[in-house]
Amino acid sequence: MRRLFFAALIILGMVSIIGCSQRKIAHAPEQPAAQPEIKIEDKKTTTDSMAAKELPKESIIERQITKAQTADAQASVKELQTRIRDIHFDFDRYDIRDEAKPVMKEVASILSKNKGIKVIIEGHCDDRGTNEYNLGLGDRRAISTKEYLLSLGIPSGKIETISYGEEKSLCTEQSEECWAKNRRAHFVLVEGGK
Repeated sequence: MRRLFFAALIILGMVSIIGCSQRKIAHAPEQPAAQPEIKIEDKKTTTDSMAAKELPKESIIERQITKAQTADAQASVKELQTRIRDIHFDFDRYDIRDEAKPVMKEVASILSKNKGIKVIIEGHCDDRGTNEYNLGLGDRRAISTKEYLLSLGIPSGKIETISYGEEKSLCTEQSEECWAKNRRAHFVLVEGGK
């Protein structure tokens, strides 16, 4: 008896579900909105309203969205760039310091969240040593920075490196404080990442 009762409940439930899914919802026909009266003396208003009547609403909205997305993308790269600081290296070294790791995590976070952005890592040195040596050291600094980002899960296709050696100095004084500012990796965010 109990089984018969449960079987009847299951069948009744299935019938009600099937019946509800086949019901069509009738919508009231859409009423056109009342158009405001346009004064004949106001030629600009007449021209604007005629242009709005000629273009379907979807195309106007699509244009606005496309313009907004382009502006947001440009603004976001500039905004994101301001959140990233350079990381610095010890004299004649290219290993990542502990104080640079939060900056690296911020760069990794930005690259992970923004699929259309990639980074160019610029390796820089102070002006002590030969040009060739400093270009090589700048390259090793950029590569070690890239490897750290790779260890944080960033795809290699989103990272490029370049060495400027001593050619793009931030500071030109001959002091340890100035040289320390020039021993750095600089991050440049650009659109085009995957």
